[in-house]
Amino acid sequence: MFLDSIKNIIFGSGFAALTWQSLVMLCVAGVLIYLAIAKKFEPLLLLPIAFGMLLANLPLADLMAEPGTGDAPGGLLWYLYQGVHLGIYPSLIFMGVGAMTDFGPLIARPSSLLMGAGAQFGIAIAFIIAIAIGFTPQEAGSIAIIGGADGPTAIYLTTRLAPHLLAPIAIAAYSYMALIPLIQPPIMRLLTTEKERQIKMEQLRPVSKLEKVCFSVIVTVLCILLLPSVAPLIGMLMLGNLFRESGVAARLSDTVQNALINIVTIFLGTTVGATAVGENFLAPKTLGIIALGLIAFMFSTVGGLIIGKVMCVLTKGKINPLIGSAGVSAVPMAARVSQVEGQKANAKNYLLMHAMGPNVAGVIGSAVAAGTLLSLFGS
Repeated sequence: MFLDSIKNIIFGSGFAALTWQSLVMLCVAGVLIYLAIAKKFEPLLLLPIAFGMLLANLPLADLMAEPGTGDAPGGLLWYLYQGVHLGIYPSLIFMGVGAMTDFGPLIARPSSLLMGAGAQFGIAIAFIIAIAIGFTPQEAGSIAIIGGADGPTAIYLTTRLAPHLLAPIAIAAYSYMALIPLIQPPIMRLLTTEKERQIKMEQLRPVSKLEKVCFSVIVTVLCILLLPSVAPLIGMLMLGNLFRESGVAARLSDTVQNALINIVTIFLGTTVGATAVGENFLAPKTLGIIALGLIAFMFSTVGGLIIGKVMCVLTKGKINPLIGSAGVSAVPMAARVSQVEGQKANAKNYLLMHAMGPNVAGVIGSAVAAGTLLSLFGS
């Protein structure tokens, strides 16, 4: 009797239900946890994503189980995941990003918008390649948006176009964002000359409070009238920025920048990671998505640099083309990479604030690109 009880406990436990897919995903989760803690690769999101992956691949826990008939309540993470499914978390993340972002450099040099637009080039390239190798337009659009280097935008678009690909796309998007200091510099050095990298740029003009407030309102109106589908992202981005720049909502700005974005980040990361169940994640299609995401990101960097070089020529050497690589949406990491590469060429080079112009333009650009794809291929 005792032995039978022991046997029932063992065979009814998660140990008996472990599969090779579960074991592989538990190892992947362990690697991601290591990278987040030891290497500090985007830890604020990679850590909850990795732990969510670990939880989802522990058999019989059913944390992502949907509510069933009768008294079956559904798993905890399934309920939290509805914020991803409904597009709530990415939009709230954008509000936090808006509250933390100074659009002054972009307003001071509006031509930065061109570099932000050029850095969406990788999205188009990856979309074309994805279609050519057999992905549907909806899947191709979700994969291509990785090139914008904007995790919340990638999640928002994927949940609407190809939710079954959410796990690999989200993990690829945040992984490449974390690897910006490794991926971008070789491309930057390849496409620019030593002379171009040494260019010192003049200090930006001061931007008034009125200009910043008007910018938030005008961009909201113009973007949403042009692409109504982008309203949740652009609307929340500019609302957060209005809290920051208005000067009359310091408490709201502080809450959005800190408490709210931290809470949402935990829910978003954990539930996105929980979608990476081994049976679905370990497929050849996943490797294709990761490869296409890298292509998208690399060509986005190339696009921004090319526009930067064109502007360098048109301004007779007043624009350092290195700031074009910051046109991807990873704020402020991409701008810091431009600063580092500029100082390697010229120790007196201070490109950070100049690079922030294309960088914040990339945030708007990636949201507009997502809205365009959603308008074209959404149901």
